[in-house]
Amino acid sequence: MKGWRVMLLAVSFLLLNGCLVTFKQAPLVAQTAPQSLLGKWSSKDAWGQARHLNIRAIDKTRYQAEVYPKGEPKARKRYTFIVARHGNRWYASAALPANVGGDYTLNGFELTDAGELVVYDLDLEQIRQAIGQSALSGDTVETAEGTGVQINSPSAKVFAYLDDPANSDVFVEIARYQRVAK
Repeated sequence: MKGWRVMLLAVSFLLLNGCLVTFKQAPLVAQTAPQSLLGKWSSKDAWGQARHLNIRAIDKTRYQAEVYPKGEPKARKRYTFIVARHGNRWYASAALPANVGGDYTLNGFELTDAGELVVYDLDLEQIRQAIGQSALSGDTVETAEGTGVQINSPSAKVFAYLDDPANSDVFVEIARYQRVAK
């Protein structure tokens, strides 16, 4: 799952603690990202190691994230993702490789006035509760790292749930990047 962690850090700009919330179908319709998302970012991961993140446009709606630990440029990983704004939030989504299920990720992000990129992940337990209460539909999936959840609700239902102010705590901050000076 360490490969998952690196991948999702790059694509979703985050580091997971083992279990995932994934989507059976792509949850976003791609839009053009804010220009301020593009460029070079740096952060420290959960182990205190510096990470570099470079985000560039591939075309009008697809982006590439390149991530590598400080001092290890040969360890670069590249991932393609899309973004969309829904309600007051920006979201990023990427297709996972077939060998790990081929599903899709969904993470929130914001670009602060202080030049930071803040990334949010869906709280696995909150999503499990939403499925248990029939607010969303989904299935439990087993991974090498534990039990995750695959959401199979249509996008409209997912975003109605995410946009409801009563569910604002479904997102947890998991990464904060600073813009690298040019």
